[in-house]
Amino acid sequence: MADSGSDRLQLLAEANPDGLIGADASGIVIVLNHVGARMLEVEVDDALGRPLDEVLNLQDERGRRWVAYNRPYESLNIRTGVPEQSWLLPTGREVLTTARLHRTQPKGELIGIGIGMRSGRGRERLDRERSDLVATVAHELRSPLTGVKGFVQVLLNRGDRLTDDQKRLMLTTVAADADRLAQLITDLLDVARIDTGRLQLAIRPVDPAPLVRRVVESIEAGRSREIALALDAELPWILADPDKFVQVATNLIENAVVHGGSRIQVVVTCHPGEDELLLRVQDDGEGIPVEMRRRAFTKFWKGGASTGTGLGLYVVSGLVRAHGGEIELGDAPGGGARASVWWPATARPRSA
Repeated sequence: MADSGSDRLQLLAEANPDGLIGADASGIVIVLNHVGARMLEVEVDDALGRPLDEVLNLQDERGRRWVAYNRPYESLNIRTGVPEQSWLLPTGREVLTTARLHRTQPKGELIGIGIGMRSGRGRERLDRERSDLVATVAHELRSPLTGVKGFVQVLLNRGDRLTDDQKRLMLTTVAADADRLAQLITDLLDVARIDTGRLQLAIRPVDPAPLVRRVVESIEAGRSREIALALDAELPWILADPDKFVQVATNLIENAVVHGGSRIQVVVTCHPGEDELLLRVQDDGEGIPVEMRRRAFTKFWKGGASTGTGLGLYVVSGLVRAHGGEIELGDAPGGGARASVWWPATARPRSA
């Protein structure tokens, strides 16, 4: 019958995006959704009514089967579930399982088992991302640390024989390398906070004009590079964590300087009647192909033969969206890349 208990149970199982198999108190399969059936390479109708151990054809690396290893029907009555475990299908494909033991009441009689199954590919991807992160961080840390150690060693061993200009050059290089390390650590911390939803922001009304000017002047001095800055005469204030806004502007302008062409332009404007500030950073370099722009905001993306961690635009995107803003990559007039950031604006405080 269409409204029978078993049919309703099957409908609920099909609503689960992961594989799901359930068995009654005697170990007989009473429900299996189609996602789980595909994983186990069985037909739903053939699996129903069969022993759980026959249908759940999962083994570990030592050949032990799921039911025999976990022994859910022989466990103590205080046991309520089985934490996530890694198992293998006959094809060698990894499946991650979790199980729930259903009882009539706490510490009561076991009346059924529900087992969730999902592909291990997601975990493989996370493992690859972690490996990539470790390799990237190790590489990015090694270069500035080598420079710092080398120059400090020279200053310690031969400092009395160096001129003041030579010492100043070495210390300037050490300071720049220290800044690189600090920025890398900041990016890594922000990535972790964005991924876990723990990014903390001290949002308040902020005047964006002096912040952008300060960023541009700092990069011009550090890079010995002229940057064209255009600020509207009357700009609204924005709702922002000022440190994070500076981080966004710095990252975008630094990217343009490193990967762009000979001309870098920064525009800060706000159209009349709009409640958003527009920050645009554009260059006359090669630009970013249309098909690559969506990937540019993912972790570890690097355009062409670019160096660096590949975390910058991921962090920028996360910070912008955490403030309720939007970011978009496009073409600059005449060629090159253009990054556009729309940031929530607010009225200028009366005391300002």
